[in-house]
Amino acid sequence: METYDLIIVGGGPAGATAALYAHRQGLKCLLVDKERFPRDKICGDAISGKSVAILHELGLVDEVRTLPGAPVGHIVFGSPNHTTASIPLDRYPLNDLITGNTLPMEGFVIRREVFDHFLFEKAREVCADCYEDFSVEKLLWDKDQVIGISGTDTDGQTRELYAPVVLGCDGYRSIVARQAGLYKLESKHWMVALRQYWQGVEGMTGKIELHFIDEVKPGYFWIFPTDDGRANIGIGMGHDEIKKRKADLKSMLQNAITSPSFQARFANAQPLEKPIGWNLPVGSKRRTIHGNGFMLLGDAAGLIDPFTGEGIGNAFYSARAAIDMAAEAHLVGDFSARTLHSYESRLWKVISSELRLSTQLHGLGNWGTLMNMVIGKASRNKEVSDLLCGMMANAVPRTQLINPLFYLKLLFD
Repeated sequence: METYDLIIVGGGPAGATAALYAHRQGLKCLLVDKERFPRDKICGDAISGKSVAILHELGLVDEVRTLPGAPVGHIVFGSPNHTTASIPLDRYPLNDLITGNTLPMEGFVIRREVFDHFLFEKAREVCADCYEDFSVEKLLWDKDQVIGISGTDTDGQTRELYAPVVLGCDGYRSIVARQAGLYKLESKHWMVALRQYWQGVEGMTGKIELHFIDEVKPGYFWIFPTDDGRANIGIGMGHDEIKKRKADLKSMLQNAITSPSFQARFANAQPLEKPIGWNLPVGSKRRTIHGNGFMLLGDAAGLIDPFTGEGIGNAFYSARAAIDMAAEAHLVGDFSARTLHSYESRLWKVISSELRLSTQLHGLGNWGTLMNMVIGKASRNKEVSDLLCGMMANAVPRTQLINPLFYLKLLFD
C-alpha cells in the first residue's frame, strides 16, 4: 500500500498551495493532477492583494514579481455612460484577514499557464510524491470514511493510494465532490465567463479594467494587461441571467470590442485565440465542503467571488485553512466530519462577509443609473475614490456599499 498523511487531488493554485503549507506542517503529501504542467487554465489571470498576502507568507512573492506578466497599480471601473474612475492601490495598506498581516497593496496579471506552473514546481519540490497525467476515478472508502483514491496513471495502470485525508482541489467539475455526493449545478449560484487573448490593445499600462457597459449588461467587460504586449479580455455574467436573456456571450464580447468606447483601442489589435468559456461556481451560497476524511478547496468548494469572478485568493485561503485543519486532525487522530467541520467554520468566518457583500453587489449591473452615479463620483471626488480603495484593502468597512445612506450621500454631496 502507498500511504501518505495527505492526498491532494488537483495541482492548481489551491492544491499547490496546500502542498506548500503541508510541508511546513511536516505532513507527508501526495499531489496528483490529471494534466501535465505547464497547461493553460481559462481565467482572467488576475492575482489580487489577498493572493499576494499568501505569497508573502510562503516567501514566494519576490519570485512571482519576476514571472512574465504585468504588475497592477490601479483598478479602473467603467460605468454604462462610459465614465471611468481609476483607483490607485497604494493609498492604503492591505489588512489581510486570514494571515493577520498588513502589507503594501499590490497585484499582478500573470497567465495561468505561467503562474500555475510556477506554483506546481514549488509544490513538487516538497511533496513526497507528485504524479501528473493521473486521472482520479473514485474515492476509496472504509464504510463511510474516505481513506484514499483510485485512479489511472500515465502508463494506464490503475493505482490505489491511501491517506486519512483527501483534499479536493480539482476545480468546478471536481471528481472528489462528485464522489462524495456534494456536486450540484445550481444556475443561481454559477457564473459563466468568456476569455480571449489579444495582442496590441492600446492603453495597457499597469491597470486592470472592469467596465459595466450596456453591451454586456448585466455582466461586465474586463481588459487586463499581461506579458509580451498581450491583453486578457473577457466578459462574465450570471448563469441565470444568460438563460433568462438567451444571451450569446460571444456576440456580446464582440459588441463590447467594437463599441464606440473601445473600437479605437482594438483598431490595430489582433486576437490570438477564439473566445473560450468556462463555468464558475460562486460563493453566493454556503456549501458543505467537508466530510469524513475529505475537504474541498477553491473552485471545488464554490468559493469564487460573485461580483468580480476572482477565485485564486479564496483558493489560497482555503488551502491555508485546510492544512491547519489536517495537521490538527493528525494530532488527535480523528478525521471524521465532526472534526473537519472546523475547517469550513473557520474559513467561512473569514470570507463570509465579503462573499455576502459581493453577492449583493452582483445585482448592481442591472442598475445602470446607480453605477453611473458611484463611478462618476469616484472619478471626480478623491474622498470617494479613497473610500473604494480602502474597501479593497480591508481598511474601510465594505458594508457601506450596501448601505442606502452611502448612495444618498453621493447623490446630495
